Amino acid sequence: MRKFVLIVAAFSVVFPRDLSACLWDYDTLAMERRLFPGAHELIAGYFVRHSDAYYEWRITDRMSKPAEQLSPSDLDDIAVAYDKLGHHEKAIETILKKIERWPDQGRYESEANLGTFHIHAGHLQTGLEHIEKAIAINSDAHFGREIYQQLLIEYLIEKRSSSEDLPLSTAVGEGRIGFTAFVLNSRYPPDESTLEEIQKAAKGVMGMMRFGNEDSPVLLESLGDLLLADYHNDDSKMLATRAFLRASMEVEDPAAKTGYRERAKWTIAMQNDVELEDIEEQLMAEVEQANALSQQILDDEKSWISAGLDVDAEFEKKYFEAPTPSFNSKGEVSVGMSTTGVVICVSSLVTGLLSIAMLARKRKHQNVSAM
Repeated sequence: MRKFVLIVAAFSVVFPRDLSACLWDYDTLAMERRLFPGAHELIAGYFVRHSDAYYEWRITDRMSKPAEQLSPSDLDDIAVAYDKLGHHEKAIETILKKIERWPDQGRYESEANLGTFHIHAGHLQTGLEHIEKAIAINSDAHFGREIYQQLLIEYLIEKRSSSEDLPLSTAVGEGRIGFTAFVLNSRYPPDESTLEEIQKAAKGVMGMMRFGNEDSPVLLESLGDLLLADYHNDDSKMLATRAFLRASMEVEDPAAKTGYRERAKWTIAMQNDVELEDIEEQLMAEVEQANALSQQILDDEKSWISAGLDVDAEFEKKYFEAPTPSFNSKGEVSVGMSTTGVVICVSSLVTGLLSIAMLARKRKHQNVSAM
């Protein structure tokens, strides 16, 4: 046993970075994933969602009915489809027709959708007014997500009043910075803050990403701020770094790219033995997985459309009733650590031990030969 301890100690001296990277990459990231479930996948864009082909089909499918037979939910479906395809003004027009025809039926959904469409169209103040109306009707809908949507729009309006540039915040550090500061200062006195509130706000932002735009730089930045909030060491630097890096990938302005990369670089610099380039390489691999899943869904939906099938029913059967392919994450764990993580760490350890053993044998042989 003593020999084994000495060998492991020797291995940690010869390969200190490999050993510490193994512990950090797999163990810490896994804990972050538990603290903020789903954030990792959303940052990479790895989740089940419809393709543009589906939304084009949905518009045609719902509008195939005579106008007088359209239901409120049909108009909701059509409006959301227009919004997903980037036709925000047509989405607004469709919801207004629904409100005109059914002023009281499904009013919460109408106000929530109308607010979101206006926000996507860049009409922030108008969008905020409709989100406030939706909250007044039902403040608990979607687990209170609209409350954080309201706060985010207020934060965006405040920031845009002084500058149109991204990132919205260039502040670095932990705790009350960026959107985190805005949320906590709006809902708690300066001397009070809770991890629970941070998690609720992060859940709200992630809901906007899942049902709105997962690649929005504003949403990614805001999520990064929340993930970086350090209360009792319950922050998530690995995930926050990914959020800022992904935001840098989704902007065209060179200054914005640099700004997000600087925030990512500073965030990961707070943790020893982790390089920004390593996280970026992992994120790129994760985004490739997300793109592959999106391509698979696109191929399936095009095939169902061509075959004249009910795309909604086929999609539900394949993607909701059956399990989604697992996200091949460095932090994917079942008990403590993923199988992949264990294999890689053990493999590195074994490789190092073999190297030491071979080196020891070579030296012993040289010593014998010299005698």
